[in-house]
Parts: sequence; structure tokens; C-alpha cells
Amino acid sequence: MEDKQPAAGDLTADAASDETAGHDENTSTATEVTTEATDVTDSDAADRPAGDAEAESEATDESATETKKGARRRTRLTGKWMAIVVVVAALLFVGSAAFAGATMQPYLTDRATAATKLNVARTAANAITTLWTYTPENMDSLADRASAYLSGDFEAQYRKFVDAIVAPNKQAKISNRTLVIGAAVESLDGADAVVIVYTNTTSTSPLTKNIPALKYLSYRLFMKRANGRWLVTRMTTVTSLDLTPHL
Repeated sequence: MEDKQPAAGDLTADAASDETAGHDENTSTATEVTTEATDVTDSDAADRPAGDAEAESEATDESATETKKGARRRTRLTGKWMAIVVVVAALLFVGSAAFAGATMQPYLTDRATAATKLNVARTAANAITTLWTYTPENMDSLADRASAYLSGDFEAQYRKFVDAIVAPNKQAKISNRTLVIGAAVESLDGADAVVIVYTNTTSTSPLTKNIPALKYLSYRLFMKRANGRWLVTRMTTVTSLDLTPHL
């Protein structure tokens, strides 16, 4: 008898049948496991007390409330700090302004005093130049020119002095020229001031062959402010040196 081998198709069909059966069993088992897990989860959810869910909800609400309260507190604190910062900045500004004012006041006072002294010294220098500068041609108007710088009794005294020298000086054709070389305020007290003026004076006359007579003179002028102007009320000679060369 000859041995017969099974056909390849028969083996394939049987193997496929066996694999299909195994796969169906595995699928059924997986389905059952999944169903059991779902049942367990549903059962746990069903068995959880209703109070736990409410507690979780209340905890969530309380957390939200606390968050809102914290935000409001932070907002209030921020507002308070901003107010404090504004107040401190204002105080610092006022303090700095007061400090600047206190610092500037002496500076402005010193500047005002310096300006006043300069004005007094210039007025004194102009006064001396006018009082002791003249020619034979303008000698007659000397007292009137000088009166713009003089006050009170001193003006009257100077006019009397000029009236006494006009005629002889015109006759001798004397010219007098005074050059101010320096002026300094000795004292300043409100509307009163004392000024020292230093001069070089040159006199010429045909009688001396126009050889200049040189003198170094310094004067102390007592001045008073009246109607916005500084006027000489008294004058004295401090130094008088004859520098004329003698042959």
C-alpha cells in the first residue's frame, strides 16, 4: 500500500480554523476583562458617598473665595504703598525746595550786596572826576555839573568854594584833570556808605609854561541813598602827595 500525504490545502485550512478559534477565545476574554473593569469603576463611583462630592465642591468654592480675598488684600496693600510713595515723594520735593531756598538766600543776598557796592563805588568815582576836572572854558558851569552828585550842606559848601576860585583860575587859565585809579567801599549800612577813592590829578597853566603839576590824592566820601540815587554828603582828603618834578 502507498502512503498518502495530506494536501497542503487541508493543512492550511485546519491551521487557520484552529487559529481563528484561539483568536475568538482571546477576544472574548479581553472583552470580559474590560467589562469587569468598567463594572468595578461604575460600582466605585456608585458606592462613593454624595457628601464627598459636596465637600469637594465646597472646598473649590472656599479656595476661589480665598483667592479673591487675597487679590483684594494685595490690591489694598498696593494702593497703600502707592499712597505712601506719593507722600514721601512730596515730602522730599518740599524738603529739597526748602533746602535749595535756604542755600540760595545767602547767595542772592551776597550778590545784591556786591551789586550795591559796585554801584556806590562807580557813583563815587564819577563824583570825584566831575568835581575836580575843569577847564577855563567850562569853569562857570562846574558847580551845576557837580550838584548832580552832591546833597545838602555839602553841595552848598562846594558851590561856595567853586565861586571863590572861578575868577583866579580863569585868569590863570588853569586846567585840572582828575583820573580815578581806584575806588573801594569802606562800609555799607543800609542807605549809608563810605567810599575811598584814589586819584591822580594833573594841573596845567600857561603861567608855568604848561608844565604839569602832578598830585596823588585820595578822598573819603560819605554817601547816602535818596530817591534811588547815591549822593555825597561829606568829603575829606585822606592823602595828598605832590609828585611834580622840580628842576
